[in-house]
Amino acid sequence: MKRDYYDVLGVRRDAGQDEIKKAFRRVARECHPDVNPDDPDCEAQFKEAAEAYEVLSDAETRAVYDRYGFDGLKGRSMTDFEHVGFNDLFNIFFGGGMFDSVLRDAGGMWGSAAGGAPQPRGDDVETHVRLTLAESVFGASREVEVTADVPCDTCGGSGARPGTGRDTCPQCHGSGRMREVSSLGGFGQFIRTSTCSLCRGQGSIVQDPCESCRGAGRLRATRTVTVDVPAGIADGQRLRLGGEGGAGAQGGRAGDLYVAISVEPHEHLVRDGDDLVYRLDVTMADAALGTKVYVPALDGDVEVELKPGTQPGEVKRFRNRGVPALQGHGRGDLLVVVNVQVPRHLDARQREALEQFAELTGSANYEADQSFFDKVRAVFRQ
Repeated sequence: MKRDYYDVLGVRRDAGQDEIKKAFRRVARECHPDVNPDDPDCEAQFKEAAEAYEVLSDAETRAVYDRYGFDGLKGRSMTDFEHVGFNDLFNIFFGGGMFDSVLRDAGGMWGSAAGGAPQPRGDDVETHVRLTLAESVFGASREVEVTADVPCDTCGGSGARPGTGRDTCPQCHGSGRMREVSSLGGFGQFIRTSTCSLCRGQGSIVQDPCESCRGAGRLRATRTVTVDVPAGIADGQRLRLGGEGGAGAQGGRAGDLYVAISVEPHEHLVRDGDDLVYRLDVTMADAALGTKVYVPALDGDVEVELKPGTQPGEVKRFRNRGVPALQGHGRGDLLVVVNVQVPRHLDARQREALEQFAELTGSANYEADQSFFDKVRAVFRQ
């Protein structure tokens, strides 16, 4: 359902033209798709605001709308703002590109070449690095092979044969875009913009192309990039190395290199957030009598003392022996979870001895002061 035009622009019904114009400037600046390329809702919001301004800025159409609402506008031709650029819009309504600097600073898929049209940035590239658990915990440095566009050494990225240069495109006069303006009578103008077919949006053309890159200014090549993996990175995370992707055209900003991280499973340790968990298997006799064992942590063995009567699921916490916080401070803990092993196969003598032990052991020896899950939860809440 269409919203009231006055609500779209956020003005009163008795607002003057200057107030309406000012409101539209604000809304258009906030939601134009050229300024918000990553927001899929901005295009619809901008077109809604532009349509509201087109109606309310004209005294005749505004009077019809005030009296009859949307029904009074049926059958009237409205400007299609789908292909209107940000700067074109302000040229139509206000005269002059007052927000040129906004577009230059917006970044996104476009970079700026001095004295010419905006140039597309280079391609993003993705690669993969596989780490051991220790490397993910303490950090590592890896060299990866990256295949992407690089500037042509022969022409320095210009695309022109050495000793020559690029000429301003005679079709778009260096803008890289073609604009066609059609009048819609008393209801504004329709402007259709498209990439210049002669220079393909670059704003300049090469009359005498470089023999090495054939005028592209870039060549495909494989190079080695050093990736410094920070301590504490986890399986499935990605690193972004800005500017390490493909080279941009004609001085456009280079793309980025994304490094996907995978961590190999460890033989004994499992990562849980910033903590490391080790399952300590002990015999039924050692749990009952008590013992000392050594646990192989990533930064050296840890001595674990089990008191007589240690129960399954008991957890020993060793502070600051876990994973460093990624881009933060502190370090997680090492958690040693006791798993009491019960013998699976007994010979006659062992069975007889165990039966005698069962007869000598009263029920008081097995009274639980806390359930298994309660003990685990209590440790992980610390």
